[in-house]
Amino acid sequence: MRGDGGIGALTSGKRWGRRRGGRGVEQRRCDDSDGRHRACSARARRGRIGQCPEVSWREESSGRSEGTQSLDAVVCHQSHRDATATLQPPRVLEFAHSTSLHVPRRAYAAVTDLSHFPKVGEQLHGFTLKRLKQVPELELTALHLQHDKTGAEYLHVARDDANNVFSIGFKTNPPDATGVPHILEHTTLCGSERYPIRDPFFKMLPRSLSNFMNAWTFADHTGYPFATTNAQDFKNLMSVYLDATLHPLLKENDFTQEGWRIGPENPLAAESEDPSAKKIVFKGVVYNEMKGQMSDASYLFYTRFQEHLCPAINNSGGDPQKITDLTWEQLRKFHADHYHPSNAKILTYGDMPLEEHLKEVDSRLNGFEKISVDQDIKEPISLDAPKQVIVSGPLDPLVPQDRQYKTSVTWLMGNTADSVENFALGVLSSLLMNGYGSLLYRNLIESGLGADFSANTGYDSQGQRGVFSVGLDAVKAEDVDKVREAIANTFLEARKNGFDKIKVDGILHQLELSLKHKTANFGMGILQRLKPGWFNGIDPMEALAWQETVNAFQKKYAAGDYLEDLIEKYLLTENTLSFTMKPSETFSQELVDEENQRLAAKISETTRQFPTAEEAQQYLEQRELQLLEVQEKARTEDLSCLPTVYVKDIPREKERKPLRYTDVDGVKVQWREAPTNGLTYFRAVHTLKDLPDELREMIPLFTSAIMRLGTKTKTMEQLEELIKLKTGGISVGYHSAQSPLSLVDYEEGLAFSGYAFDRNIPDMYELLRVIIQETDFDSSEAQKKIRELLQSSASGAINSIAESGHSYAMRYAEAGISPVSRLAEETGGLTQVKLMTYLASQDLGGVVQKLKAIQSFTIANSSQLRVALNCGNESSAPNQEALRRFLDTLPKSVNVPSSTEQAQYPRNAKSFFPLPYQVYYSARAVPTVSYVDKSSAPLEILAKLLTFKQLHPEIREKGGAYGGGAYARGLGGLFGMYSYRDPNPQNSMKIMAEAGQWARDRTWSAQDLEEAKLSVFQGYDAPQSVSREGMRLFLSGVTDDMLQTRRERLLDVTAEQVQAVADEFLVQRAADSSVTILGEKKDWASSANGWELKDLGMAPEKVAEVAEAQAQVDGAAAAA
Repeated sequence: MRGDGGIGALTSGKRWGRRRGGRGVEQRRCDDSDGRHRACSARARRGRIGQCPEVSWREESSGRSEGTQSLDAVVCHQSHRDATATLQPPRVLEFAHSTSLHVPRRAYAAVTDLSHFPKVGEQLHGFTLKRLKQVPELELTALHLQHDKTGAEYLHVARDDANNVFSIGFKTNPPDATGVPHILEHTTLCGSERYPIRDPFFKMLPRSLSNFMNAWTFADHTGYPFATTNAQDFKNLMSVYLDATLHPLLKENDFTQEGWRIGPENPLAAESEDPSAKKIVFKGVVYNEMKGQMSDASYLFYTRFQEHLCPAINNSGGDPQKITDLTWEQLRKFHADHYHPSNAKILTYGDMPLEEHLKEVDSRLNGFEKISVDQDIKEPISLDAPKQVIVSGPLDPLVPQDRQYKTSVTWLMGNTADSVENFALGVLSSLLMNGYGSLLYRNLIESGLGADFSANTGYDSQGQRGVFSVGLDAVKAEDVDKVREAIANTFLEARKNGFDKIKVDGILHQLELSLKHKTANFGMGILQRLKPGWFNGIDPMEALAWQETVNAFQKKYAAGDYLEDLIEKYLLTENTLSFTMKPSETFSQELVDEENQRLAAKISETTRQFPTAEEAQQYLEQRELQLLEVQEKARTEDLSCLPTVYVKDIPREKERKPLRYTDVDGVKVQWREAPTNGLTYFRAVHTLKDLPDELREMIPLFTSAIMRLGTKTKTMEQLEELIKLKTGGISVGYHSAQSPLSLVDYEEGLAFSGYAFDRNIPDMYELLRVIIQETDFDSSEAQKKIRELLQSSASGAINSIAESGHSYAMRYAEAGISPVSRLAEETGGLTQVKLMTYLASQDLGGVVQKLKAIQSFTIANSSQLRVALNCGNESSAPNQEALRRFLDTLPKSVNVPSSTEQAQYPRNAKSFFPLPYQVYYSARAVPTVSYVDKSSAPLEILAKLLTFKQLHPEIREKGGAYGGGAYARGLGGLFGMYSYRDPNPQNSMKIMAEAGQWARDRTWSAQDLEEAKLSVFQGYDAPQSVSREGMRLFLSGVTDDMLQTRRERLLDVTAEQVQAVADEFLVQRAADSSVTILGEKKDWASSANGWELKDLGMAPEKVAEVAEAQAQVDGAAAAA
């Protein structure tokens, strides 16, 4: 799982390094402060079309809009977000939010009462308290302890928050590029001494009520975090995590499964006459995952950049060319050297008693003695003189052929332990590049030098030495030097002219607002903020002291020229690293050739160990069959040693949040009144009927354009300044929602959202009105700026698909099933990608007219408008008056074009998108029933059962894909399956096609159902931020009564019901299913086999190149 790299995060920097999902299983909630949200919002602010604003997540499988759990990297599908643009100020503080009120369980009276905590120097259960710090602005107290016997460091963050967090991490500087930290992260979780079963991590997922479980590998450390509100669950997971990391079994067959091996492509068909069945190939989950990562040109650019900036830190994820050099013995030694308490940093957070945590941890650490460990902090190269590096990279088929370069310039900054300067450099970074009015955006992107900032752009403060980089994607060869000149000139301009105080005030306002904004995953934010710096010598206690840092910054800033002096101190030197990736037409083929040569060498190496090649082949076949046997036995092994929580612990009744309704000027308003720390959250939906396709497909571009063009009286820069000063962000996007009562009834329209301090709500409404109604599409610069947006969208599309290809495949496969699925595809799927790529090279006169047409009916004060407000009781009256004044400014009616002719996506379609990736993404979808239908709940349980019991073992463990699973979408009426970074999609498709019969014929045990239900309720009962309360009903029409009925049905699902829905929908209706695959074209993906080849607007010659390259791959592999 890759780390969050939002450029605007002042305190987090830009360490975009290795952060991988735990063994392909990522379990996370989708909240309005989720990392992916922030990253998407940042890109949207810089011109990305159709990204993620602050509106809502679409339900994943149950109609819930928050609390979704996912396996692997299942993207939380978006309805509003599919086609939404955001003008949201940078997240200056990743985690500085408070949480929902609850009755504290913690043993201490209050986090502000220090008398209830241990004293500094006091020993407690094998630990000594070294320091204690109260942080009132974050409503927490931090305790820094050290384990007496081993020296393990421990940070406890006490806070009145029921969503408790645990993490253990280790400093893991990679010795080479074999990916040993990454592969160890996977194999560590494959079994331990206390839990000697295969894959206890994955098997704990359905035995827990956690709302987050993961493991991740960063550039120089590895972490194992989880979050849960259940005390017993916390103890269970802590026990499993500690034993897994400190006492793993590290079996050789787990290494070969998770890391790499060679073997026949299809060992079960080894006796077949088909020679391809015996073809020897590279296998391994991490190996295939990293092949997929290397298909992402932005990831490749960043990785190669880091290799040259800091060669002492190797690629911790692993380079496929080097992964196959790693041995099992090297893996075991790396664990012995690094996974030791003396090298560990442990963090706990929340309201559970510290003493209980310390008892458990001490009992696990006591078996170790203190040792010397490698905790070396790797430094970047010294830049005593200018340095230029040029590397080769792949062509991007969705970017013009003359704009294939990526280039950046990097400066070394000061020691990040200087918290005030570090904060100031973050402010400076934001001022220089955040927003359309920023100097770097104007001088680099608006000028036409590039389409978007490069992957390494931003201030990286997570190492001991700060690093500042600025770069561009989609650059012409002749403009590479001009980019460097433009950056240097921008810094001179900023040094000379300085920054308007209003811009700095806007950033500080965002910090103030972030401290008040409530979110449900505060603890995970703290973990993600503190751990990287903690491993690089940054004091976590000081890092928490935000108010002290801000006060010191304000004092220096008030003295004058502080930010300008920092520019002169660090950015006016020519001693930089200039890093460029140039396109190579032979890049992909060179990778193929290298892999074939490496494969041939490994085959030869194996063959030399046997008298004949036939015996070597037989050995490889037998080894593969033995691994399959181990994997198969693991599916039925006794799991009684694993701890669990129980369905009986799940309350049958769900707490209902009281809502009330009023009529304001003829508009229905939903109110959720609760403590919000003086903030008001606004959402509105303006429904439209039968919108023509030609206008609907333009809404993503429209929502980006209104956040880019400005008005006749205000530039976008001026509007951005006001938004930062007055709001926490405003969003406009496309909305669609399936009726929970019917598969044919739905609504679509435009959605609006924003939040601000109560005192600024009138200003927020006025800003929203101005952006919607007064955006000037007729200005002389309008078409130029719209083209910028289109080019930016195209430049990132191929990498976006590489990162989340399964979600694109899922969306396309679903498009023929229901109206809402079709709308989601048109406004946020591959169809939208193709349209934006096409428009980027077309005359935009007609496009502008369509955008103006959309503007004319965007919002009206009519019965088609509804509003939701979440605020404190004390602010209801002024909020109602402010809303009334806002509604008075809107037209009473608008003329909305309509059309009954809409694009159709056939069911039973087999669609193949040829794309230049080394792995595949596939999906299968079938229609089911409405949300309230009795069969919907058993289908949701079936999805969990298939994921845990069939698809994950078959597609991932045996097939080598990074992930695979199933989902049931209650709102949308469909059932889907997918694979992710998959080397063998044909096999995965076969498993998906047979899944229904497998589930129908299987005898499901009570334990199977218990685990599936626990997995489902992880999402239903996950903590919810106050800003999200009431949104399920407002956005999707799911009432509390509907949700309660569904809850009871889920708790009562029987094995017979599961078998029945498997038969009815996955077997009897299999003919209605649609499948989609993304990846390299192969012979089997032909019209003769029923496949329809699609394209994304790539030049025809590029599609041909992809096909030709794959043919060469097949031929070379067969020869090898």
